[in-house]
Amino acid sequence: MAPRRSKGAGAFPKAVEPQAPVGPDQDALYAALDLGTNSCRMLIAQPKGSGFHVVDSFSKSVQLGTGLERTGRLSRSSMLRTVQALRICQQKLKRNRVKRMRLVTTEACRRAKNSRDFIRQVKRETGLKLEVIKPEEEARLAVISCAPLVSTKTEQLLVVDIGGGSTELVWIDLSSVPRRDRPSSIMRLHAGFHSTDSPFPAAKVVDWISVPLGVATLRDQFNDVEDDAARFALMSWFFEEHLENFAPYRDEQAREGFQIVGTSGTVTTVAASHLGLKRYDRTKVDGLRMTSDQIDRVIRGYLELGPQGRRRDPRIGDDRQALIMSGSAILQALLRCWPTDRLSVADRGLREGLLYAQMSADGVLEDGPF
Repeated sequence: MAPRRSKGAGAFPKAVEPQAPVGPDQDALYAALDLGTNSCRMLIAQPKGSGFHVVDSFSKSVQLGTGLERTGRLSRSSMLRTVQALRICQQKLKRNRVKRMRLVTTEACRRAKNSRDFIRQVKRETGLKLEVIKPEEEARLAVISCAPLVSTKTEQLLVVDIGGGSTELVWIDLSSVPRRDRPSSIMRLHAGFHSTDSPFPAAKVVDWISVPLGVATLRDQFNDVEDDAARFALMSWFFEEHLENFAPYRDEQAREGFQIVGTSGTVTTVAASHLGLKRYDRTKVDGLRMTSDQIDRVIRGYLELGPQGRRRDPRIGDDRQALIMSGSAILQALLRCWPTDRLSVADRGLREGLLYAQMSADGVLEDGPF
């Protein structure tokens, strides 16, 4: 007996369209806001290749940490200035219809007794939800933003982020990483300073430290010293004392194979002064390499100008003349400990790190840095 065929056998089956997985939205806009002790800065960007294209930005000196060193609290006037700036950020986010964002705040809100009240006030008045990040994440984000500036010849790397309220230092050993992989090994630190999950040769974080002294807090410590040169010297030595617990502090470092990457307004201003720029130009400053001797000459020039001369300097101005000296004091202390022929200037930092991390997590970077 021939086998029986079921009814409908041999008919063409109806095609079933498989449901395509929802891929990452390459046109989506991302935002990163960094509210520091001195400044409020935001970037809105769109993924582009392995990086991003900036669509809109905002930067304003709000001096949130004014008086914090003395009172331990954020003042009413500084909170008012900051909320006004954050309203502008909120308008830009709304106008650009940004859905993916991280809005972070750092040292001033980590230290202030009334920071929770301030964050609630921001949410109530602007709708923005600020996130206080820990020092390690702040350092990690600064490191990954600077990875493209790391030389393939670098074996020992020091990344320095001089902020308004704190300074983050991260020392990285790259000697076991093949030369061509060294910048990308820095990028992979987004997973954590001590992550061992990566199958690739790993950059080793020897030590990192967050010193609770930045350009604003260090300036406030020595406001009562009238002599300009004496104040500068005291600030520099005071900062160096805070490096005592940093593991590489007592190690002599050869200049060959050693690189410092500095990210801050201090470092970019010093670079602009070194180049003799009349107007700041990011394309000339970001990635510039300077030697310890060149930086020392610029700082000596600042001291010779004095407060009035620095106010008239178009690269510094009245608002930053005191801050540039506290920042320079930090920079000089670092170069006293670890002189180098390769300090790379990074006009980038926390915001760029936040954008890279978000875009990488969403898979929207073509050849993502992570």
